[in-house]
Amino acid sequence: MRRKKIIKNIFSSFILQFITILCGFIVPKYIIETYGSEVNGLIASITKFLGYIVLLESGFGPVIKSLLYKPIAEKNKEELESVLKSSEIFFRNIAKIFILYILILCFVYPLFINGFDTFFTISLIIIISISTFSEYFFGITYKLYLQSEQKAYITSYVEIVATIVNAVSVIILVYYKCDIRIVKLVTVLIFLLRPICQNMYVRKKYRLDLKKVKKVKKIEQKWDGMAQHIASVIHENTDIVVLSIFLNLKEVSVYSIYFLVVGGVRSFSQSLSTGLDASWGDMLARKEYDGLNKKFNTYKILYDMIISIIFICTLVLIIPFIKVYTKDITDYNYIRPVFGYILVLAEFIWVIRQPYNDLIKASGHFRQTRKGAILEAFINIALSIILVNIFGLVGVAIGTFVAMLFRMIDFINYSSKNILKVNPCSQYIRIIIIFVEFIIVFVICRFLNNVLFDSYLVWIKYAFVIFMITLTVVLSINYIVYRKEISNIINGLKKNKKI
Repeated sequence: MRRKKIIKNIFSSFILQFITILCGFIVPKYIIETYGSEVNGLIASITKFLGYIVLLESGFGPVIKSLLYKPIAEKNKEELESVLKSSEIFFRNIAKIFILYILILCFVYPLFINGFDTFFTISLIIIISISTFSEYFFGITYKLYLQSEQKAYITSYVEIVATIVNAVSVIILVYYKCDIRIVKLVTVLIFLLRPICQNMYVRKKYRLDLKKVKKVKKIEQKWDGMAQHIASVIHENTDIVVLSIFLNLKEVSVYSIYFLVVGGVRSFSQSLSTGLDASWGDMLARKEYDGLNKKFNTYKILYDMIISIIFICTLVLIIPFIKVYTKDITDYNYIRPVFGYILVLAEFIWVIRQPYNDLIKASGHFRQTRKGAILEAFINIALSIILVNIFGLVGVAIGTFVAMLFRMIDFINYSSKNILKVNPCSQYIRIIIIFVEFIIVFVICRFLNNVLFDSYLVWIKYAFVIFMITLTVVLSINYIVYRKEISNIINGLKKNKKI
């Protein structure tokens, strides 16, 4: 049963990320070509500024999930409803504070932004904020419950439908050159249906009634979870906020286009671990420590191989893709190789460390790891602000990269020593091997750079060649280094097929 849920979660997450990436490439290009790079930069900037409100969430979500694993495993409905009620109260208070934050942002944000009418900017802030408000007020508690139940595929399917409907709607509205505020309002209304649908599903399926809950669960580690969440929020939002303040909206647009590619690849890679934190949390709740260690190591070998292939290809292909994607955009220069390479490596580090992060969350070790999270956030902000004035766009990417590298080391050390009870050296050897693979493929591909990228067809042909080279290099090196482990994985898969 556990394996089936994991497969469903990973499959649905793959589909969701594929649809999200596809629509994510289509929609912004229509917006840039119709409304210009500055409008696209303004939308990206407002979205990131609104993203900072989730700091008030205080990392509460992962803490709630860690508390749900035990009552779900024990089928303790009273305890379950008590935790969910606490979650509902907290997030609805966040939604109320969010309204105040929006009012402050409406007053302050236009002071930093030039080139747009104040009323236009304020109305766009209000429209974009509606979906975030609805998520906190209506949907996030039941979303956390479905994830803890190892049924994240339910929320994925709802989001897939919303994403497709939204993309079609936006393309139609942009084609007819509707006001960008109308376009964003339609997007908000479509995504407003997500929390409503998942709430209806949970209430009908599990018959949970939070109105009758008398005893609300006291959450012990919510402030410790805050540090973890701050680091995540800063990673997601700092770069664009710094660019908005210190540079201009066209640079924000450049960043947002590159992040469409890298963020899409990252999200797609994340789908490989969808639902696994819930599975590991369930194993820890049942005290299945040996099984967890074996499964984590097996998973990590496969995960590292797949992630390496994905990000090596991304490193080589990102600039050729941007050339094709922006060939009709003439109002600004989008070809920034150094920035693109650093951003890819920063997000690769974020992805490669994610299984360790999931393991820590599943264990509920928030207090023990908060110092590293705080330092990561500080490094990211400080370096980004210092370096943006020296290197511009590249500076914020360097700040993110250094912060990610620091935190990756912290995650590996803590999870290896305190959860898996193993020597972290083996994990660092894996990282070194991966970077050797990066260097080998990148050097080989430098000999193939005499290609004129004037169409997606040319890029796809080139991408296929790069993929085959990367696949050959990664599989060959991993088979040499991890021959025994890979043979055990293959034998295990054969046995399962026979069964």
